[in-house]
Order: sequence, then C-alpha cells, then structure tokens
Amino acid sequence: MDIHLHNESPFKTIISFHKLIESFEEIASSNIDYRANYAKAILQQIESIPELRTGIEDYSIIKNNEALIKYILADLFPTALTQNEIKAVTIPFQNISFNYTERFKKILRNAGDEFYMEIRDFDDHQFYINNCCLILSSYYKQRIDFNKPFFYDIPDEDGIEKHYRILYNADFMEITPTENAVPLTQDDIDTLIDNYDDIELWKSKFPKGSWILKGFGIVSLFDATTESAISNLKSNLLKPDTKSVATDEIIANIFKSIFKIPDLRVGFIIYNPEEEKFVKPTKLESQLQSFLLSHDQEIDCKNAFFGCSFENLLNKKEPFVISSVSKFIEESPNKKLGEHLLKQNIQSCVFAPVIKEDHLLGVLELVSSDVRALNSVNVKKLELVLPYLTDTIDRYNTDMQHQIEAIIQREYTTIHPSVYWKFRKESQNYFQNNNPTKDYIFKEIVFKNVYPLYGQIDIKGSSEHRNETVKRDLKSQLNTLLEIFDNQKPNSNLVLLEQRKFELESLRDELDFPLKADTEQHIQRYIEDEIHPILRNTKGNAKNEKLEELYFENLDEKTGLFYQERKKFDNAMSIINKKLASVLDKKQLEAQQIYPHYYERFKTDGVEHNLYIGSSISPSKPFDIMYLHNLRLWQLQTLCEMELEHHQLKESLPYELDVTSLILVFSAPLSIRFRMDEKRFDVDGTYNARYEVVKKRIDKANIKGTKDRITEKEKITIVYSQNNEETEYLKYIKYLQHKKVLEPAIEQFEVEDLQGVSGLRAIRVKVINNTASPAKKITYQDLLDELN
Repeated sequence: MDIHLHNESPFKTIISFHKLIESFEEIASSNIDYRANYAKAILQQIESIPELRTGIEDYSIIKNNEALIKYILADLFPTALTQNEIKAVTIPFQNISFNYTERFKKILRNAGDEFYMEIRDFDDHQFYINNCCLILSSYYKQRIDFNKPFFYDIPDEDGIEKHYRILYNADFMEITPTENAVPLTQDDIDTLIDNYDDIELWKSKFPKGSWILKGFGIVSLFDATTESAISNLKSNLLKPDTKSVATDEIIANIFKSIFKIPDLRVGFIIYNPEEEKFVKPTKLESQLQSFLLSHDQEIDCKNAFFGCSFENLLNKKEPFVISSVSKFIEESPNKKLGEHLLKQNIQSCVFAPVIKEDHLLGVLELVSSDVRALNSVNVKKLELVLPYLTDTIDRYNTDMQHQIEAIIQREYTTIHPSVYWKFRKESQNYFQNNNPTKDYIFKEIVFKNVYPLYGQIDIKGSSEHRNETVKRDLKSQLNTLLEIFDNQKPNSNLVLLEQRKFELESLRDELDFPLKADTEQHIQRYIEDEIHPILRNTKGNAKNEKLEELYFENLDEKTGLFYQERKKFDNAMSIINKKLASVLDKKQLEAQQIYPHYYERFKTDGVEHNLYIGSSISPSKPFDIMYLHNLRLWQLQTLCEMELEHHQLKESLPYELDVTSLILVFSAPLSIRFRMDEKRFDVDGTYNARYEVVKKRIDKANIKGTKDRITEKEKITIVYSQNNEETEYLKYIKYLQHKKVLEPAIEQFEVEDLQGVSGLRAIRVKVINNTASPAKKITYQDLLDELN
C-alpha cells in the first residue's frame, strides 16, 4: 500500500466499499445459488469489520484486511487479467493506492524500494483546485473540462524511465457537503472559473475538509512511453530559443525511452551543401555532441574517413546502420571509420539522414556500447521522431540565415537617400575622432520640425476572406473524403468507416459556424491520424482508387490539406501588394523631385507609407510650406492611381478582393529619431506619440454614432482635425473632380473618439473607375509570371 497525502484538501476522504457491499446484498437475496452463497459468505466476513461499509479513516484497517478487500473487489479485478492490466484502488489525484494487479506490483518492484509514485508536474495548487472542480462538476453539475492527461514516470529494471498514462474511474465515489461547506451561487462559480490562479479565493469557497469524499476509485495505467517520449522530444526541440533546448542527457533519456536501450547516446552533425561538408552545430553543441566529428569541427563529405560507407546516406538519403562495429571492421574496406567508433566504445550505431524537401540538413547519430542493440529493425522507430528533428534543424538553419541577414543589415544596411548624408556625416566623425584609448559615443540621428504624411491602401476584410477560404478548402477536403467513404465497398471495416463518416460530417457541420483559432489544426490532425491510415490500408474498387489518387494529388505538401482556395487568396494578396507597391515606388521617385523627403513603405494586408518633409532633412535647399502642400496633392493623386490600378486588376485576380484607401493629415511639425536598437525611424517625444496612436487605430475606426467604418471600398478617406486642413483638401478634391479623377459627391462626417484622441473629422470621396478596357488585357497568368 502506497500513501503520500497532499497537505490540504477540500475533502475529508473516507474510503468505503458500501456500494459494492450493497450489490453483494442484492446478489445474496437472488435465486442464483452459487452467486448468492458466495455473496453471503463475503457479507458474513464484512459484518465483523463495519468500517468497510461506514468508511475507513485509519488506513491500517486496509492493510490488515487485504485478503477480504481483494475478495470484495474480485469482480473489478479479474484474476485472469491480473498479469495484463495495470490497475489498483485509489482516490483520484491522491497518492493513495492498494490492491494492485500482479503486473502493477512487478512494475513497482522493478522501480526499487525507494521509488514512490507521484503524478508528473502536479503540485498542491493543482491538486486543491482539481478537487474543487470535481465538486463543481459532480455536485453543482457544472460542465468544466478540468482534466488534463496525467502521467506516472516509473523507471524499469534497467533504469529506463517509462511513462504511464493515468485513467480514473470514480463510479464508486460519493461527494457530499458538511456543515462547513459554503453554498455557492452561479456568480460565485463564474468568479472561480475566471480566477484559476487565485488559490485563496478557491479555499474561501471550498474550505479545507468542508466536503466528504466517500468510496473509492480505480486507477488504470497504460504504457504510453513512446508517445510521451516523442511529445517530450517535440516540446524540447521546438522551443523557440536554441539556448533553452534540453541538454544532451535529457534528449538521450528521451531516445532511451523510445528505443529501450539503457546506454543509448545521441549526436548530430549539420550538412553544409555549399561546401559539401559535415559541420558540428556550434549553437547546439551543448545539447547534441557528435561521434563522427569527435575532434574535428568540420570534415569534407568526400573525405577518406567516410569512404564509400556514406554513399547511400548522401545519395539515396537512407540510414546507415552498423549492428556490429567489430564485424564491420573485419568485412568493410573502411576500417578507419570502424576503429574511430570502437575507440569511443561504440559497438552498434545508426546514422540517419535528416531531410527536408529532398534536401539533406544533417545526420542524426545514435550509438550504443552493446552489439546489435541498434539494428535495421529498430531503426524504423526513427520515422516517429525524425519529423520533429527535421523541423528543429530547418528552424536552426532559418535562424542562422536570419542572423546572417541581421548582421548584413546591421553592418551594411541601406539608408534612404534623403537622410543618408546625416548618417555619413556621423560616420565620418567617428572615423576622424576614433581613438583606441577612448570610446566614441555616437550622436543620435534626429530630424526636427518635419511634417508627416501617412497613407495606406488596405485590403478590405482580409481576415474574413482568409477565414472563408480556409473553410472552403476544409469543406472541399471533407466532402472529397466523404465521397471516397461512400464509394467504399462493404467489408469488415464497415463499422469503423461509418463512425469516421459521422465524424467527418460533424467536422463539416462545424465549419458552418465562425472559424475558431484551432479548427484548422484540429481537422488536420484528425485527417492525418484517423483518415489517411484507413485510405492507405483499405483497398477499394477502381473508381475509389482513382478518387483516392486524385485526393492525394490535391493535398498541399506542407500542410497535408487542400490549398486551392487559400492559394487563390494568397496569390491575389501578393499580386495586389506587389502591383500597388510598384506604383507607389515609381511615383515616389517623381515626388523626390518636388523636395527631398524621407520615405518608407510597408507591405501588410495592403501597402502603407510614411513621408517626412522639412528643412532639417534637406538643409541645403530652402524649405517652404508650399512643398508640403505639393506633396499632399501628390499623395492624394497617387492613391487615386493605386485605386485605379487595383480596379483594373480585379477582373484578372484569382480571388476578388476590394481595397480601401486612407490619408491621415497632421499639420503640426514633429521630430523623428533613428532608433539605434530597432534600426528605424520613429516619432520622438510624448506629444508627437499622439500621431502614432492615431495612425495605428484610425483604419478600424467608425463614423461617430454609427457602426459603419470610416473607410469604404473604391473611396478615399481623408482624416483631419483642423478647419484649415479641411479647406486645403477640399480644394485638392475639387481640382481632381475637374480632372475627372474623383466623383462629384463628397461625404463629410465626424470620427468616433479613439483612446486619448477626439475631435477627428473626415472627408470621403469615390474614385472614378475608368471602365475602358486597357490596350492589352491582363491575364491571371501574366500576373503570376510577374509575381514570380
């Protein structure tokens, strides 16, 4: 019997077998002689120990009556299954257990006398609140999903840690309040559910020992070592920071659990395709060593050290397995490799290629000091873990490329021509004043009294469109799978197929509702884990085989899902962004001729741009406010041209998307400062931050007093706050109306108050769409060719 109690609990726990005893009484009064006689005999023995019915608080009673308790529980613990099942009597979440099956006893014996079971990552806080949730669920009938998967980590006789999933059966338990229990209202329950971390609140609503838990539970374990080890490996490998990846000892222990090899060691080397070399991954060196490159930092793949042994690995991307290194030395011409391994006490090993999109990323090394511990049979287990290692190494390579790019940007970054002179001047000062005995302090790059211009052309409802295309693709995929199942010939799997059809239909019905954050991932996992194995392992008629062939051809290689509609949407987004950005960049070259000014643009779900103009940016050229007005008119005209460009694109796009245009007018001069840490310009000063606040929030703002957005498709919205700005832009609009660029109707309204900003107004006017066909009709293929 194992007893390790948590210090505090809302329950007063009383172990009782009253429910089973009541069933014995029913059997004893029945007409089935042999069952009735057996029940009467058990009841006769129970009479002398009333605590078995009324409740046991002194656990020595259990220890002193183990044989009788075993008879009482005989129907729940069949003798025929005792060598197979891992089962015991317990109290859920508590470390109280007894009446183990023989297999359970053997597992605990192998773990050693000093081992005692405790639930993985389960502290007193979780214990207390889980018990409270048990009360809310069973007594207050609240639908709370509070159970996460629980595991016991138990070492075997070889010291390999095995992982057992815990399942509880609480059918023989009752929960009742004591006089100290606090009655709860629905408001109390709602407050508790919203405050999981407030342990004092939970204890105030469920005081210690204020409820009675009477009866017993049954714990069943199943060996989930491989699944849990893979999950742990995935968790460690997919951490965003390589420095936080587990040590080589932890990773080795995970692989030991998967391969059941006590002395298994793990290594890794990176493949450099440009130089055709194997390289030690320096950033992961503390996590994964290398047995091939035990001394060298890198080695040529064609080095005589490898000989012809690695030809299959490099060319065919197949694992290289040596089940006996000694035999390899005797039979292989490449004795140098075998002797190198033997010096490290390696008797068997596997070198497995890590591949992404048919490109070799590196080689995973598994080694053991036991002959044939690693072989061509158990190497197949690598198929379970290589995908996660592949993603990690691919991410490692991507991170490395990003860091290289960051270094290039840091050392060789391109500065916009309008402000390059100031960076050059400061660099010259550094160069001329550089003194090895004294640190040079760089002056900040600041441009004062500049006027900002901000504009954007945004794709309308991009998030909704994106979600809609996801739903269409998922529905199409589910419908295709249902068609395949409908054409499936009847066989022994009929019941399973019917169940899967029901589940597929349920998933399809879910897509009629707004898309949740995890819906796509949930359906993807279900199809990969439950549906694809059936398709690959079930033979059908010729028609069905053709349907399955077409189905797999339509799957996207990266996601394993249908990607037709999303691809159209993504292509449409890319085409719009590229076209509109090219128009803006081309027009910007002309605008620099008006007066040199700072310019930057960003591609998001559309194209945004910032302009800053003032004498501090171009001190050699006299500045006049006329240049600002000129640039404002240029900006309005350019947005009109971008709107027209989009209108011409719409018919050719694979997915129809509308755009909205916006200009933010800000007449007060401000300062911009180059942020050394972020390597970009930003407005400087608290007062000027108001401008940035408006920029970030204005496109989602509504017309004051309505639920209508201030932006609308095919129209340009101009947001301002001062009367003189209104007068100025009405003049520009009148001019562009005269030029037949803007329609005659003008809308004027107030903008709803934003956080910390009020009093904004807006003008909205529609761009005249020239419906005349262009000289050469643009096709979708033309757009794709240009995009690529």
